[in-house]
Amino acid sequence: MKKLSRSTSLTDQAVELFREAITSGELVAGETYSANSLGERIGVSRTPAREALLQLARAGMIRIDKNKGATILATTLTDLVEVFQIRMMLEVPAAARVARTVSEAGLSRILECFADMQAAADVDDAQATLRADRDFHLQIMENAGNKKLVDVLENLRNLVLTRGVGTAPAARSCQDVVDDHLDIVEAISAHDGPAAAAAMRRHILNTAELLIAQEAGDNQEFDAAAVTEALRWPNVYS
Repeated sequence: MKKLSRSTSLTDQAVELFREAITSGELVAGETYSANSLGERIGVSRTPAREALLQLARAGMIRIDKNKGATILATTLTDLVEVFQIRMMLEVPAAARVARTVSEAGLSRILECFADMQAAADVDDAQATLRADRDFHLQIMENAGNKKLVDVLENLRNLVLTRGVGTAPAARSCQDVVDDHLDIVEAISAHDGPAAAAAMRRHILNTAELLIAQEAGDNQEFDAAAVTEALRWPNVYS
């Protein structure tokens, strides 16, 4: 696990390093770790390590058991379906709003995140591609003008990454991940709200179907038709 620098909050840095260790599988789902041992891994004392773990517990990535430590939580298939349902409810209308209202500066930040995603894909760095993917979506939400929306989405995406960061490259290449965002970028750049909403809906559905199908294997409860139907109901009135 990486060590901390001293340029920003130790707790904030610890949160990011622990999150990366969870999504990469370095910290294993189902295993329990003490705050002391995790702090030692990144070169920080127990207090900021524990504060970071409390933040990750609130995000649903770990469970803290008194006198035992922090247990890394697995994300179930049902969790994944529910996460993508909520993302569909939140991100589709938000993309439309951002396309209509985004400023030049805001659009520039969105395009910068997309460029970072492409740069990571160019060197076939799966984790960097997915981090840039996360930042791209969060930047869109930030431009929607609702801070709580950003916080909710970040926590939801962390749950998906907990299950999916190691498996997404098997479902599609890093370049496929980038290409799946292109219609969103073009629609927002053109300030076309309906097109942005439609592109975001397609993207979320495609991502959900790929990841859930891969994780479900032969489990027919989570086949493509079932996932499509589960993700349809958030949009029946749109």
